[in-house]
Amino acid sequence: MKYYEAYDKRYRQVHEYGVSWSSRTPTPVVEEMIRKYAPDEEILDLGCGEGRNILYLLHQGYKCCGVDVSEEAVRYCRTQMPEKTDAFRILDVCRDMMDQSFGFIYSVAVLHMLIEDTDRRQFYQFIRGHLKKGGYALICTMGDGDTEFTTDPAQAYRDVTRIHQESGQEMTVASTSCRMISRDTFRRELAENNFRIIEEGITASLPDFTSLMYAVVL
Repeated sequence: MKYYEAYDKRYRQVHEYGVSWSSRTPTPVVEEMIRKYAPDEEILDLGCGEGRNILYLLHQGYKCCGVDVSEEAVRYCRTQMPEKTDAFRILDVCRDMMDQSFGFIYSVAVLHMLIEDTDRRQFYQFIRGHLKKGGYALICTMGDGDTEFTTDPAQAYRDVTRIHQESGQEMTVASTSCRMISRDTFRRELAENNFRIIEEGITASLPDFTSLMYAVVL
């Protein structure tokens, strides 16, 4: 298994405690940008995780599909919304392709999990290859605009003790990967992958992320 699949192990561990790892509070910038740029388009949630955003959007009536490399994450989303099981699919953005395109693609807290340059290029090219002509993408990655660091991918899957943010319960969960980049590096990567930035900034997705860089691109 690839280092970035360690979240599947973490999800399985946390779900045994009867809780989700992420909150159910949607990321505000997601719906804000959908309303602004593509309110009537079909939407792809790239790396939907436990459904923090897509479950909310589906309840609001948006046409959405969510994909994630984690089988456990997809299973969990389907249990949360059994009437929409077909909206959730297992997919590895670094290896797989889909047979459809979308007017709006968003990805929250996925890019920073990809450490290797080849994986990051595949991520960007997946988005490029699945956007409709004139479509928009919103990419959110953990960062404050200045800090850069990279964890050791060899440490992924190693069990560590963490405090669950909502319950305060101490849990044993798998380590995951992180590559935090600066705003300048983010802009360079987008340009190298032939994206044009329409809007950018720094936002938050509380309580999960206190600082997220975001860019809306064409």
